[in-house]
Amino acid sequence: MGESDYSFSLTTFSPSGKLIQIEYALSRVGKGDTSLAVKAKNGVVLATEKKVHSLVDETSVQKISYITNNIAVTYSGMAPDSRVLIRKGRKKAQKYFRTYHDPIPVAQLVKELAGVMQEFTQSGGVRPFGVSLLIAGYDDQGPQLYQVDPSGSYWAWKASAIGKNTVNAKTFLEKRYKEDMELEDAIHNAILTLKEGFEGEMNENNIEIGIIGEDRKFRTLTPSQVKDYLGELE
Repeated sequence: MGESDYSFSLTTFSPSGKLIQIEYALSRVGKGDTSLAVKAKNGVVLATEKKVHSLVDETSVQKISYITNNIAVTYSGMAPDSRVLIRKGRKKAQKYFRTYHDPIPVAQLVKELAGVMQEFTQSGGVRPFGVSLLIAGYDDQGPQLYQVDPSGSYWAWKASAIGKNTVNAKTFLEKRYKEDMELEDAIHNAILTLKEGFEGEMNENNIEIGIIGEDRKFRTLTPSQVKDYLGELE
């Protein structure tokens, strides 16, 4: 039996040790718009392409979302799957807060969401989530950045990218990343990295940027603020 004979089963390993449906989920992520994140010494920046049809109101499309006041997430892949995970993340964060009367640590929330994604790789009647997440936050451990993949695997990163231009974006980030960079420099690097592989003209309406600083409050930059940053890089 070849690899293709196992492609319709989520819970059966192929002879080469793969769960083929997870491979397919990663392929879906690889076709999504590029999203990236950069950790600075005093915060984290999330940046993503936000390309929509010309007749769609771009203000109705949100690629970066908050989970708690100090934790935010962006994604590449299937938007509906990301909404399910964001909703689950918010519920788990609220449950933690009600139990311990303290905000959930970033690493704990990442572990919870990764556990949800992993459960969907070994249960019958379901499929893996067709999305990878970049989760950024600021807690007592300082600024933190994690990537979670459809398999439920997760890692802490200094800077990372997901989506269709992952390889080039990571190479660009690796060349420009510095351990002591400030949040403002991280924003510039994030925009430059997106611009490197962007198809067409980049403007304030087709990218989205969110930041979390030392105040531990996530906020999304307004289109006018994004426009100002783009102007600084011209």
